[in-house]
Amino acid sequence: MRRIATHRRGARRVLAAAAGVLMLAACSQSPTSGPSGATTPEARTPGEKVQLTFWSWVPGVDKAVALWNQENPDVQVKLEKIPSGSAGGYAKMHSALKAGNGAPDLAQVEYQEIPGFLLENGLVDLSAYGAGSDKDKFVDWQWAQGVFGNGIYAIPQASGPMGFFYRADLFQKWGIAPPKTWEDFRAAAQTIRQKDRKAYISTFPPGNSAWFTALAWQAGGRWFGVNGDTWTVNMDNAPTQKVANYWDQMVKDDLIKTEPDFANGWYKDLQEGNVVGWVSAQWGDAILSGNAPKTAGKWRVAPMPQWDGSSFASANWGGSSTAVLTGAKHPKEAKDFAVWLNTDPESIDLLIAGGYGWPAAKDAFSGTALDRAYPFFGGQRINDVFAAADKAIDRQWSWIPTTASAYQHLNDGFQKAINGQGTFASAVQDAQAATVADLKSKGLQASTP
Repeated sequence: MRRIATHRRGARRVLAAAAGVLMLAACSQSPTSGPSGATTPEARTPGEKVQLTFWSWVPGVDKAVALWNQENPDVQVKLEKIPSGSAGGYAKMHSALKAGNGAPDLAQVEYQEIPGFLLENGLVDLSAYGAGSDKDKFVDWQWAQGVFGNGIYAIPQASGPMGFFYRADLFQKWGIAPPKTWEDFRAAAQTIRQKDRKAYISTFPPGNSAWFTALAWQAGGRWFGVNGDTWTVNMDNAPTQKVANYWDQMVKDDLIKTEPDFANGWYKDLQEGNVVGWVSAQWGDAILSGNAPKTAGKWRVAPMPQWDGSSFASANWGGSSTAVLTGAKHPKEAKDFAVWLNTDPESIDLLIAGGYGWPAAKDAFSGTALDRAYPFFGGQRINDVFAAADKAIDRQWSWIPTTASAYQHLNDGFQKAINGQGTFASAVQDAQAATVADLKSKGLQASTP
């Protein structure tokens, strides 16, 4: 018990000693330390065959793993597909880490989940295994998502720069131009409701606070940070309230639907032209083509609507890393696989074909499977839009160890608002208070501005 308590205190020191934008102080523990019962890493002897276990939900990753295994007979990777989300793969990972056995060598870990794993001492510091030399292979802001102090705790994989998917055929029929501003977006929504009482420009998904977070990100609302050894939570800031009030009014005026996204009803509405737009990430192309195939050729992509006439701003929705979990017997080989998976051109093309997101590797757009016209989008080179969006993301956004709980607080509040209990704006206020309480319950110092 004493050893476990010591590890938890060490993890808290890593997180509590944050400086700058969640660039956390290096952990006082050695790279081999971890939960009680964890396997001690071993150096691979010449000619020794190694098998690594990798948990992931990413589409297309099976083909990339097969390619690695074909090219690396001495270091084989066994892929186990897991469900995404806190109730799926993450719960399984945390349980295995807590038990001190059964965790994989590598796992898919979203950027916002990395601090939570660090709190539990769940990730290996890869700087001890040469990861520092890989930095220049990746986009700076994505690389930074896994860097805390002098430690490197994840190899970036992909992100989600955002744009606006819309039914060009219906927009043209109704005389609507792709909205350049959020004011234009509202005007377009009004026209759509006038032209077809079954149709809406979009939906506000009450159970998808990650989507709302991205909209707040675009508006300039930075939610999380550090002040000395204290985590700061500022979800209820002016830019975020502007976003919340905007969507509150859209719901009040019946200009959008409030059905869940990624659900049967929403897919049906996409197929039948009842939902004719979607502010989403680049990986949304695969969602649309896979779930509304009969609408092929009718969709286009425009830049994300803007709040004002100043410099263009986009946002990021999603993003994952490949991390090595505490207890990995061969972390050096695991790190090498993670870097290869996310930088090798053939691997990237296989992941792109599966719809995994926007690559974290530098210069992964030009000359790859992204660099083409899309028949589903009427021959448009949609990734030209997302390449520009990727350069217009606020790089200062950061996360906290209890992001999953913060999302749940927002989801609960948004659902209550849709049921007539409060507003989206009040949901943000309540979520901020609950998030501060969550951090304090973990033994961390936290405050609002």
